[in-house]
Amino acid sequence: MSGVQQQRDFAARIRQPGAQSLLPGITAERMAVYEELFFNNVASLVGGAFPVLRGVLGAERWQRLLRAFFAEHRASTPYFLEISQEFIAWLQQGYRAEPDDPTFMLELAHYEWVELALDVSDAQLPEHGWSPLAWPLAYRRPVQRIGADHCPMQPPAEPTCLLVWRDRQDQVRFMQLAPFAYQLALRLQAGEPSGQALQALAIEHGLAAEQHYFTNARALLDDWQARDIWFPYFED
Repeated sequence: MSGVQQQRDFAARIRQPGAQSLLPGITAERMAVYEELFFNNVASLVGGAFPVLRGVLGAERWQRLLRAFFAEHRASTPYFLEISQEFIAWLQQGYRAEPDDPTFMLELAHYEWVELALDVSDAQLPEHGWSPLAWPLAYRRPVQRIGADHCPMQPPAEPTCLLVWRDRQDQVRFMQLAPFAYQLALRLQAGEPSGQALQALAIEHGLAAEQHYFTNARALLDDWQARDIWFPYFED
């Protein structure tokens, strides 16, 4: 047997101890040390990134979910900090639901992942324009209020719009947005000048683009600037 095949067999045994035979010359007791070490490392990384989802699911379901992820997913990155992103990818593509799983699992997991992703991002605050560390997000459910004691089964009529960003003190912060503010954030994130974005939104929403409208919009933009979310160009 080649060395490469031995490594593959070793990895297969670690992933699924109950489904793979022991490698020749390695005792079950010795193999169990490796199996527990690898799984516990992944479980610690994933569990630390998704504490709310873990609490919602409960200990037994969470362990089954982790075991399935550990056994089935083929990660595209070797970096520990990106394991949580791999978990999100698996929930999107490879995860098989159990009957009692909440339908908001993926949204909640994504919301929890965003905080870690922004915390470790190497992006910098810009001199002008929308910060790459500010993410406008929309979810079908109010994910920021979900917990072990609050698990809404049916989504509300309107989506929940949020803004998550990292400021110059490297603190990750959250705020809920009105639909109008969310649409403005998307346009600014795409690089649209603020005046052009506001004119377009006024037309879309049937609003009069007059002094009162622009005064309120300017107050919103000033607030975003003060929070390190958006930095105006001279023409803004």
